[in-house]
Amino acid sequence: MSHCPSPSNDRIASVIRTGNNVINVILAEEIPIEVLREREAKWLEMLNSWDKWMAKKHKKVKERCQKGIPPSLRGRAWLYLTGGKVKREQNKRKFQELDNQPGDPKWVDIIERDLHRQFPFHEMFAARGGHGQQDLFRVLKAYTLHRPEEGYCQAQAPIAAVLLMHMPAEDAFWVLVQICEKYLPGYYSTKLEAIQLDGEILYALLRRVSPVAHRHLKKHKLEPVLYMTEWFMCAFSRTLPWASVLRVWDMFLCEGVKILFRVGLVLLKYTLGSQEKLKSCQGLYETMELLRAIKTQYMQEGFLAHEIIALTVSEKDIEKEHHAQLRRWKETHGDLHCKSPPRMHGAKAIMKAEPPSRQDLKQMPTIIVKSPLAPKTDEEPAEAERESRKTEEKKQNKMIVPPEETVNPYPSPSDPSPLLKPLTIQGSKESLSSAEHDTYL
Repeated sequence: MSHCPSPSNDRIASVIRTGNNVINVILAEEIPIEVLREREAKWLEMLNSWDKWMAKKHKKVKERCQKGIPPSLRGRAWLYLTGGKVKREQNKRKFQELDNQPGDPKWVDIIERDLHRQFPFHEMFAARGGHGQQDLFRVLKAYTLHRPEEGYCQAQAPIAAVLLMHMPAEDAFWVLVQICEKYLPGYYSTKLEAIQLDGEILYALLRRVSPVAHRHLKKHKLEPVLYMTEWFMCAFSRTLPWASVLRVWDMFLCEGVKILFRVGLVLLKYTLGSQEKLKSCQGLYETMELLRAIKTQYMQEGFLAHEIIALTVSEKDIEKEHHAQLRRWKETHGDLHCKSPPRMHGAKAIMKAEPPSRQDLKQMPTIIVKSPLAPKTDEEPAEAERESRKTEEKKQNKMIVPPEETVNPYPSPSDPSPLLKPLTIQGSKESLSSAEHDTYL
């Protein structure tokens, strides 16, 4: 049995509030600044040649997602991993068109009532009618217009809120579309059939991962939908401490739904996986209470990430069990009412199904990263020589060239920037446009 890593100098304590009013005190991992800068450079290099990295070095992309995406690049990385960037480029002005429409009054009313419930202690969503709540409304309303047959499901709100903490509204909309249509198809349909099927898959996989936990749940007839619905539909955003949520999402958006299954299996295994732990858990009610208040040590970022990576539950395992559960469903319930598209198991599968063009992946603005340790090429001295010659010619001809005014698109936080003045957010329609201003760095 693996043990939770003990606190050390490379971990810091933080207090995070998630869900409604739950306070999680957790030991979050602190990454040395030198390591963080190195990871940022590597991610910038990958994002500049995303199609090549996904085609030839996907294993390395997966490993870097498992380590955790640098916070400054997380939003952009999620946009690329999900295929949201490609969708946005192929559907230009689509979000603006949806945003300008009034929306179905039935969904608009429900969405408005849900806004204040999403991360109420986060500064972005704390103020009623603030820019965070307005953007959340815009994204969720746009989705109901994009998929009128599906409409709105309350579990989509925390998903969209997490995305808005990392990217502008338009990008958040397209990533939400990809999560709902590619990663978790059918989860948010009216009958919730897909989540019920995945609950049975989780239960079946638990038999192999933790027979003790499986027997206990079977003994007390505890249906999977009673404890895993919020876990999966909200992608653990209302369950785990914040540092763990982000680490899980980094892996989930890279590798697909198997990460959610692994998280669920790890939590069940360590909460109900031994007779010692079950002594105080003699009935259905006590078991539910235990699963609602999972011990902090099992949700700690480093421990959870290690267990997720070590657990050997693959896409094939999930698909095999999916077909088995589908047969049983038809025998007991008949055909599914919601015909969902096939599930895509992560970024590689999405890119393979919908190959992007280089133009779709082009960054605005393009960032070129040169390592300070890289050897100079033959072209660089030649370029320097040409520049020197031009300067000399200008001197000889006594030409005076006025200096160009340049604005640094990435000013340091301490520098007051003229770019920031006209971008004061006064309403939801004035939030930063992802095409014009890079908000990720």
